[in-house]
Amino acid sequence: MRRVPFLLYLFSLLLLVHGTALTTPISPNERICFYADVDKPKEKIGFYFAVQSGGSFDIDFEIRDPNDRVILDGQRERQGDYVLTANSLGEYMFCFENDMSTLTEKLVDFDIMVESEPRREAPAKPGQIAEQTSALEESVYRLNGMLMNIKRMQKYFHTRENRGFSLVKSIQNRLFWYAVLESLGIIGMAVGQVYILQTFFTKTGRRYKV
Repeated sequence: MRRVPFLLYLFSLLLLVHGTALTTPISPNERICFYADVDKPKEKIGFYFAVQSGGSFDIDFEIRDPNDRVILDGQRERQGDYVLTANSLGEYMFCFENDMSTLTEKLVDFDIMVESEPRREAPAKPGQIAEQTSALEESVYRLNGMLMNIKRMQKYFHTRENRGFSLVKSIQNRLFWYAVLESLGIIGMAVGQVYILQTFFTKTGRRYKV
């Protein structure tokens, strides 16, 4: 009967995470921003993004704090994975800008996570589970770290798959239009040859049979 409070205490040691996972298209010369609220001091902000398709798979990004100060930015980045400490309370701004591209739309996959680690509270009866807590707590944190690594690997392979598909689609379109132009060239050469042969057997508008 005493295991239920212990399990509740154990699960309360896990990181509390609230975040947003989105995929958004960004048109040429477009700037788009997203926002995340931080209501506790020293919270951790996780920011991950990867360009899935479009052009050279690069994008400009910028992160601003509630005081409108730039705390992190980058130009022509293909992907990034950052963890920041929120020193100010309020609304943080995450912006992407596709200014370097005039024709190509970019598809960006990104996560914005605000993490907070709750304080450890003593059990109801001191010494009741003191010896078991540290070992199980360490195992829980180890499992949490392994799950985060698996999540990062899934994002990495997901990005590689999307970029590979985008490249295959681009090559397929190029081959299609190359085949169309080649066919038009062959047809044009055939029409030109017929016209040239006709001029060989034509004199002052009269044709001679051979």
